[in-house]
Parts: sequence; C-alpha cells; structure tokens
Amino acid sequence: MDATPYVTIVLPCYNEQDHVIDEVERICRAMDGSGYTYELVAVDDCSTDETLARLKEAAPRFPHMRIRAFHRNGGSGTVRRIGSQEARGEIVVWTDADMTYPNERIPELVQILDKDPGIDQVVGARTTEEGSHKFLRVPAKWVIRKIAEWLAGQRIPDLNSGLRAFRKSVAKPYLRLLPPGFSCVTTITLSFLSNQHDVYYLPIEYSKRAGKSKFSFVSDAYRYILQVLRMVMYFNPLKVLMPPAIWLVCIGLAKGVYDNVKTPFYLANNTIIIFVTGLLIGSLALLADLIVRSRSE
Repeated sequence: MDATPYVTIVLPCYNEQDHVIDEVERICRAMDGSGYTYELVAVDDCSTDETLARLKEAAPRFPHMRIRAFHRNGGSGTVRRIGSQEARGEIVVWTDADMTYPNERIPELVQILDKDPGIDQVVGARTTEEGSHKFLRVPAKWVIRKIAEWLAGQRIPDLNSGLRAFRKSVAKPYLRLLPPGFSCVTTITLSFLSNQHDVYYLPIEYSKRAGKSKFSFVSDAYRYILQVLRMVMYFNPLKVLMPPAIWLVCIGLAKGVYDNVKTPFYLANNTIIIFVTGLLIGSLALLADLIVRSRSE
C-alpha cells in the first residue's frame, strides 16, 4: 500500500456478503488503471452476515484495501465521517457497495478535481431512480430537492447521491456535522453549497440494488427534510426565519388597519399576537445570523 495515497475511497459495507468482493474488484480495477495512487477503506458496519469474513479472506488479493470493522452498527453517515477523518488521501471518494453506482467511473470524478482546482466536490448526479419505494421516493425526493434549492439558492441536480469525490481539506470543517444515517450525503452537499464551494454534477446511471435495501421511506424522508432545514439554519438562518417573520408582521399590520377601519382605535387580540410573533421570529433570525457570522470555522 502506498505511504501517501492521493485518493481515499470510503466504502461502507453492511450485510453485502454476496457482492461486496465484486464491488471491491470493480473499484480496484478502475483505480489500478487510472494511474492515481489510492487506498480503499472498506468499513464493515457490524454486519450480521459474512461480509467481514469475505473481506478478510479477499484482502491478500487487494493490497490497496484497508479493512475497518465496527463493533456496533453506526450507520452509513458514521462510516463516512470516520472514514473521511482517517483518510490519508487528498481526495476522498464516497460510494456504496450495493452495485448501484458506476464505481468504474471513480477515476473520472477524481480527474475533474485534479484538473480544475476551482472545483471542490464532484457529485455523481443520477439520471434515473431505481431504488425501493420508487413511486414514493421520486416525488418525495423532488419536493425535498426543490426546498433545498430554494434555501441554498442554487440548482441541485441530485441532492443525495451516494457517489461523490471531494477535497478533504475543504470538507474537514464539515465532517463533524454529518448525521449517522443516509442524510449525511445531503449534509455534505449543502455544507459545500452554503459556503460557496464549487460543486460539479457529473451525470451517471443508477442501477438496481443488489441485496436488500436499508432505506426506510417514512423515517429517512423525514430525516432528509429535517437535515435540509438544519443545515441551512446552521449556515444561513435568515433564509429560513426571515420570510415567515416578514409575512407575520405584514399580516399583523394589515389586520391592524382593518380593525381600525371597522372599529376606530381598536386592535383585536389576534392582531397583536400575529404582529408580536413576527417581531419575535425576526429578532430570533437576526440573533441567529449574528451567531453564524461571529462563529469561526
């Protein structure tokens, strides 16, 4: 294994015994032919099948692979956070071991970063949706993505793709923000966009998953929405809080005019509540923005 690899590929593995070695072979074959020095960090997230045993058995065949075994299930976000923090390469690549992403194209993502120093992250933007609960996921993801685009102020072709490459030096301050679940990919996307780091979207094909999906539609969709709001609140709270504050103040003023036209020198209780609520939310927005701007990263 190279002493200082240029690329670190973080591969979360959880109950992938039937295809994990095929995925490792595909990644290593592509990287071996790319000319980039690399390490493949295969992290077994406390699998209940033979995933770890098969990785250890195959390890002598893959000198660039390093196996990391968790003693409890931490989730894909935890795997990616720890794998990225421990990465030795300048470029960190995230992908999955379920045969869905075209991992043979990983060198292409790295090459984009290598050739253009102005780009800090390359995201494999999926052109199709082949996951479970497809008829529910497609409209839900579209709505969440549109909310994220409005809050981030930028177009986002794929908010939660699991295939991406980024500069470790740029991502380092944001790794601690990663949640343990699937929404970690949403977090790293919004962290870069909210801080004006250039993100390049590379169209990719997305294949049907091998094995059983770990995605839970209701709970994971709920976490995605919360994470979008949380990240924008973390970096730009005015975007979330100021619009409802202004609306409430305007409604309160309009209602106050209506009350006085109907009954001179009279303000209804709900008019006062609406107006004061808008002022409180606006004050909270300004205070949150002050905290964000005074925070040193």
